[in-house]
Amino acid sequence: MSFPLGNKDLKIGILGFTEGNGHPYSWSAMFNDYDFDTMEECGFPVIPRYLEKQPKSTIGIEGAHITHICCTGFEGYERAQHVAKAAKIPNVCTHPEEMIGEIDAVIVATDVGSEHVERCRPFIEAGIPMFIDKPMVDNEEDLKTFIQWRKNGAKFISSSSMRYTKTYEAYYDKHYELGDLVYILSPMPKKYETYGIHALEAMYPFLKQGFVSVRNTGTFERTIVHIKHSSGCNVNIVQGLDMAGAGMTVIGTQGSVYLQNTDSYYGFKKQLDLFVHYLRTGEEPFPFEETIELMKLVIGGLRSREEGGREVLLSEICTED
Repeated sequence: MSFPLGNKDLKIGILGFTEGNGHPYSWSAMFNDYDFDTMEECGFPVIPRYLEKQPKSTIGIEGAHITHICCTGFEGYERAQHVAKAAKIPNVCTHPEEMIGEIDAVIVATDVGSEHVERCRPFIEAGIPMFIDKPMVDNEEDLKTFIQWRKNGAKFISSSSMRYTKTYEAYYDKHYELGDLVYILSPMPKKYETYGIHALEAMYPFLKQGFVSVRNTGTFERTIVHIKHSSGCNVNIVQGLDMAGAGMTVIGTQGSVYLQNTDSYYGFKKQLDLFVHYLRTGEEPFPFEETIELMKLVIGGLRSREEGGREVLLSEICTED
């Protein structure tokens, strides 16, 4: 398959499903529109609520549609059928490989990093470009695999939608009134394995590349992470399985600001818009080196917790055999 794909009508497949993650529903709806009554039955009450707030003019991406779906793992064919009905997807597959030859690109809409190598492998080997939901990986060996695939010419990107939070974006490159940044608190609900990347990628564009170490003194149920950046800025991430969501606090030498995420749809939709732009032009939303560093922060945070809260240097995490 030649890449980039240019202005052709894009047929995109979507893969799911993992526990607690409704992205196959919401992301497919952002491409295809949706059936309100069926979406109400999806089991993720927040999804129909933020979808219904949107003017119809914001739904859809010109010349791109989700045409195939396959759900394997946590839930399978019956779930895929329901997503297809809710988000107007015409083809339901039993096995992911059935999509090959029928689609132009694939979205891996699952958030278990340890599964992504095997979910992606058939499509990488077939030369099909991909978007991979966060986190791309959660272990060192899989990170090596993705980096090698990239060196071999595979076309894929990965990100958290929190990078595109409407209220955060305005501050990423224009926070002069805060002075030099000295501290960021980026809290997040749920567990570090799957939602830690949301907290990491939300704050990452403030500081960009240059993270030095990560230390996790929490537990599986309650995460407490301390991250050091080469600029001298310190970052804390707190998470809890029973914790509500919260905004982000950014403190500098001359001021501070508290930012809240009030529009989930905006971040998800922009992420998908940029994926389609990548498919058409080959232009990445941000350098792949940033994804590598973010994955090291995920891996280092998990390693630190497993090793009793040891400070893990990112330089310890090898990316080549």
